[in-house]
Amino acid sequence: MADKMDGASGTGTAMTAASKERPPQAAYEFLVVCNRLPVELRAAEGRLSWEPSPGGLVTAMEPVLRDREAVWLGWSGRHIDDSVPASPLPHDLGPCALEEVALTREEVEEYYEGFCNETIWPLYHDAVVTPVYHRHTWNAYQRINRRFADAAARLAAPGATVWVHDYQLQLVPRLLREQRPDLRIGYFLHIPFPPAELFVQLPWRQQILQGLLGADLVGFHTQGGAANFLTLSERLLGLSPKEDAVDVPDPAAASGARTVRAGAFPISIDSRSFSELAAQPEVRERAAEIRSAVGDPRTLLLGVDRLDYTKGIDVRLGAITELLDEGRFDDCVCIQVATPSRENVEEYQRMRDEINQMVGSAIGDHGTIGQAPIQYLHQPLAREELAAYYVAADVMLVTPYRDGMNLVAKEYVACRNDEDGALVLSEFTGAALDLPQAYLVNPYDADGVKEAIVKAMSAPKSEQRQRMVEMRRQVFTHDVDRWAADFLETLRP
Repeated sequence: MADKMDGASGTGTAMTAASKERPPQAAYEFLVVCNRLPVELRAAEGRLSWEPSPGGLVTAMEPVLRDREAVWLGWSGRHIDDSVPASPLPHDLGPCALEEVALTREEVEEYYEGFCNETIWPLYHDAVVTPVYHRHTWNAYQRINRRFADAAARLAAPGATVWVHDYQLQLVPRLLREQRPDLRIGYFLHIPFPPAELFVQLPWRQQILQGLLGADLVGFHTQGGAANFLTLSERLLGLSPKEDAVDVPDPAAASGARTVRAGAFPISIDSRSFSELAAQPEVRERAAEIRSAVGDPRTLLLGVDRLDYTKGIDVRLGAITELLDEGRFDDCVCIQVATPSRENVEEYQRMRDEINQMVGSAIGDHGTIGQAPIQYLHQPLAREELAAYYVAADVMLVTPYRDGMNLVAKEYVACRNDEDGALVLSEFTGAALDLPQAYLVNPYDADGVKEAIVKAMSAPKSEQRQRMVEMRRQVFTHDVDRWAADFLETLRP
């Protein structure tokens, strides 16, 4: 079994006794290893400066990082071979110390835009778009994962805890353990993990599994993802999983094997923060302005997504267009916010053009002077502005073909302090397991999506309130702090 585990790795040499030596530079007791740092370069008044880029993961990590010797390791978003100079990375701007993994423009194109987003992303999202398998992008993925692992091995104190995040770094757990078997390593996947029938398409399927099995704990949004992972460890590697764990041959372990646990840890949001933001007078005033700007319709519907082919933006726009054709969307307006995403990737460029055409056709066929039934914003929104849109909307449309969790659904619920509003939610999101009181839909069923939208719009206020009360109870009980605490408690030896 050990020969099988080591021989197909393609990610580096096997563990040796010499690799256990701790580098003298190691200092941190807790490491977050993520593709991106929680800071970004922004241009202002002709100058580039570093600014915090807070997000859900940053919020989740802050309580964990507080009062620890901690470091966040990741890429800054800049290309080190660009001719435009940038100021040095500020190591104290984020929630803890920051360490940059340097990437060239070509490496970003091959590792991130290539293997991560043309191979892993579509494959793990049910192959909604056909994945591409190129050896040169796989080679870049291996090379960059090793760079992350080498940096983490250098920075970690003896016995440190390392939490590796997401699909860009699936090889890091094993590469890191080969150098530092003293570490406690956790890994969390923020997107779905596919069933065996899809995963086996991947030419480097064994190497990816072996990379993940370098962790002590592998976390997923759902029990289905964990079960898929354990099933594949048996099918592709000949291991023997039992319940929520599998023993992996490891010459560094006293018994010759190491136990790897796999489990579901549904990620959530900072619910109270969103609720408090939605209660601010200026946010509520802005919400009223938004409704007024679109003509104070009887029903205001909202979609908020990254412009990504997995999000099902076309599903909801198609449903609304048909409702317009059928005369069942009177005195209603839908606002679709689509944040630009991965605009260098051809598939995303094609989707952007298709969405633009769908919106233009609907407005041309059904709009009137000064009034359009679909309002389309291809731009990011500040957090306060986003909260105002959540407060303004009577119905939230979340219709991905596949999503690991989808935090937009939970953000909307957290912002409904009046306990009103309705959520139309795809069955194929992790959030559907947490929020079964939503109006659940199969995004592949065009008629079903239409009828769910109509039902959500026309439901009695008492029914909407009953559903929303239950969803808010779940979102506030299972918030992002609990997610991080549950994962780290399970990771503890």
